[in-house]
Amino acid sequence: MKHLAMAALAVLITAIPVAAKTETGNTGSINVNYPNNRYPLVTKPYMELPIGTIRPSGWLQEQLQRMSDGMTGNLDQVYEIVMGPRNGWLGGDGDVWERGPYWIDGLLPLAYILNDQKLIKKVQPWIEWTLASQKENGYFGPDTDRPYEQGLQRDNAQDWWPKMVMLKIMQQYYSATGDQRVIKFFTNYFKYQLNELPKNPLGKWTFWGERRGGDNLMIVYWLYNITGDKFLLDLGELIHKQTFNWTDIFLQKDYLARQHSLHCVNLAQGFKEPVIYYQQSGDQKQLEAVKTACNTIRNTIGLPTGLWGGDELIRFGNPTAGSELCTAVEMMLSLEKMLEITGDVQWADHLERVAYNALPTQVTDNYDARQYYQQTNQVAVTREWRNFVTPHDDTDILFGTLTGYPCCTSNLHQGWPKLVQNLWYATADNGIAALIYAPSQVTAKVADNVTVKIEEKTNYPFDEQISFNLSFPEKTKEAFFPIHLRIPEWCRNAVITLNGKALDVDNFAGEITRINRKWKHGDQLCIELPMQVSSSQWYDGAAVIERGPLLYALKMNEKWEKKQFDKKDAAIYGDWYYEVTSDSPWNYALSHKDLRPENINKSFIVEKAKTIAPYPWNVENAPVSIKAKGKRLNGWTLYRGSAGDISYFTQQGNDFGEEETIELIPYGCTTLRITEFPLRN
Repeated sequence: MKHLAMAALAVLITAIPVAAKTETGNTGSINVNYPNNRYPLVTKPYMELPIGTIRPSGWLQEQLQRMSDGMTGNLDQVYEIVMGPRNGWLGGDGDVWERGPYWIDGLLPLAYILNDQKLIKKVQPWIEWTLASQKENGYFGPDTDRPYEQGLQRDNAQDWWPKMVMLKIMQQYYSATGDQRVIKFFTNYFKYQLNELPKNPLGKWTFWGERRGGDNLMIVYWLYNITGDKFLLDLGELIHKQTFNWTDIFLQKDYLARQHSLHCVNLAQGFKEPVIYYQQSGDQKQLEAVKTACNTIRNTIGLPTGLWGGDELIRFGNPTAGSELCTAVEMMLSLEKMLEITGDVQWADHLERVAYNALPTQVTDNYDARQYYQQTNQVAVTREWRNFVTPHDDTDILFGTLTGYPCCTSNLHQGWPKLVQNLWYATADNGIAALIYAPSQVTAKVADNVTVKIEEKTNYPFDEQISFNLSFPEKTKEAFFPIHLRIPEWCRNAVITLNGKALDVDNFAGEITRINRKWKHGDQLCIELPMQVSSSQWYDGAAVIERGPLLYALKMNEKWEKKQFDKKDAAIYGDWYYEVTSDSPWNYALSHKDLRPENINKSFIVEKAKTIAPYPWNVENAPVSIKAKGKRLNGWTLYRGSAGDISYFTQQGNDFGEEETIELIPYGCTTLRITEFPLRN
């Protein structure tokens, strides 16, 4: 069978017109198993699979289990004042805004992915109250403002923004259960929106709804694909017009090239809006806008983690600028939706960069605390005033339950479960795609309603080897369909084998390879993605060491101490927090000559552990390390708790000591680190 390679799938969107299957039968669709966008929306190359179709395994299973055992599964006890029975989304007189829905937005997919009945039982009251709250005119949710009470958000109950979070929850609930009440619920609410938004626009109560309207828009299109109700397209246009013009911001304005112009999380959520709307407009400028934004960010506010300086207003990408945890999980969701709609490998690479670097380092190993801001150069986690725009009584960098601000306590939970949901996609050509790599298994329909189970065995992102073991659990034991595999932009000379024999298939870095053949029970498809040490330059020419999807940072000793807040601060930031300090030197520079292409693989020596621990994301269990040479800079010292200001690139004289051996480990395994290194001769 001839094997075909397919260039970037953004081209496929218009090259292969595919209509979704409707209730009246197949209308010419290639994919007969999962609905695509309904005309006139632009056809997607990929479709999200129902929740529960994809299960984690290996280190990813351990990750989700720790969430279940920690804050995510127990936030109603850890943060009872907000998540307990007084919450307005349970009918109480307490918090009526975003925090309760934020938690359920992560807890619900976690519960159904793990098939954890205890967690499902916690989710259900939120679903039932929300459904029961809908009024005759379509409005749902809390509707009563109450006087201020410390620690609660009891006003702006009618704001559009928190309802957008609940829309995401209800869509996920339908994906997991197929509960038809959700369709009627959405239809009634969207009719209400179409009537009310001209009078009470998205920005009436707060500006958050106006900035984050893309979250509302994506659920409108999701419902249209199910019901085909034409009024939803009118509503889509209305929501887009009332949403902050992110396309114009990215293409025409200078917001991303100046500090303090945007809120860090609004940018993460707004990032997807042009691509969401592209489905209705079909205008390529929306796709161009997000690529232009990435190019601008890379040279202004960008950080090597795939995020940006934002503490909370955006900052130029100094390695001691803060980066908010909510930014990480919301940018992940934006990238997931952008990947599904465009099939562009750039967004898959970007998603792995955020997920496998920024996300694991900002929450404790046992999920009992989180950090509001992280720094790419973070040499002490202490209660000291740092140069943040919004410092929250110098608690932002501490690990605690409510340190910094409570939104991240509520919102962090969607990161890992939604990544699991986007490891695999159904394809427009009736196959299946692995576009994000992690240990997992998927059971899905391919070809003409044939069930296939694929077990993905890998230690990625630490290791290059990925194997896919195929089986057919039902009567049919073979089927003809395509498997799509992503070749990351950073990978050269990928090798693909089937049952131990190399496949003669074209594959190119930054593209998606499509292998179309008759697959049989017991087939093993393997891909090797060679990872080479490389360097990139960031703030002021600082050097960052990379290998595959991972950044590598200086390994430091870490001393964790649990401390108590005084009574006044405890009422705001929780009873306790962790400080993390080190007795390790950190003020190292790298050498220009070691980073030259002819020297880098000799100067940076990769060492792999023989086995990977069930939980790899800490200093003790780091599965890969890199030995290198560094020189301590004499004048580089602490300033206000952070690594002080320094010339990362300079032509000045000798300001360093003797060469020493240093060890780098994956960024996601660190709490204390230097990631952006000065360069010297």
